[in-house]
Amino acid sequence: MDKKHLQTPSQTIGPFFAYGLTPTQYDYEFKSWVDNNMVADIDAPETIEISGTVFDGEGQAIDDAMVELWQDDGEHKLYGRFGTGTEENNRFIFKTIKPKSVNGQAPFINVILFMRGQLLHTYTRIYFADESSLNASDKVLNSVDAKRRNTLIAEKVGQKYSIDIHMQGQKETVFFDL
Repeated sequence: MDKKHLQTPSQTIGPFFAYGLTPTQYDYEFKSWVDNNMVADIDAPETIEISGTVFDGEGQAIDDAMVELWQDDGEHKLYGRFGTGTEENNRFIFKTIKPKSVNGQAPFINVILFMRGQLLHTYTRIYFADESSLNASDKVLNSVDAKRRNTLIAEKVGQKYSIDIHMQGQKETVFFDL
């Protein structure tokens, strides 16, 4: 192949998440190492559900993103993974427990997002709307422009939380560099 016409990295990287990282969700014949039920192996009487949609810059739901959640509140270290594209409206859904405050920080969950067109994954956080006093004093959350903080805060309805992730556009989610 002529060097002028070689594939670019974005043409060769995938997404290939379904086969290796979320196989059960896509009906492959082997079990996922981890899924969206983050509390399956612990005694967790009060679980919550976190759901949302990943949107592209045009406002279209992305059907092949992979969302990972990591949380550590000093008592529980939980991890979950879910690929969009198998639930109605391409939503992600996680079952977990609400993290506790650590060292005065607002409770939060780390989000790592993998998707087509990205050579590197992106990082963001989920904070909780019903933690307004801790959110008001959280150093990381308050380092974000006040007009954009809402992109990190999940709204609560009953025992369910909802947060959408927007990759670009007017509602773009705040992403962090590590």
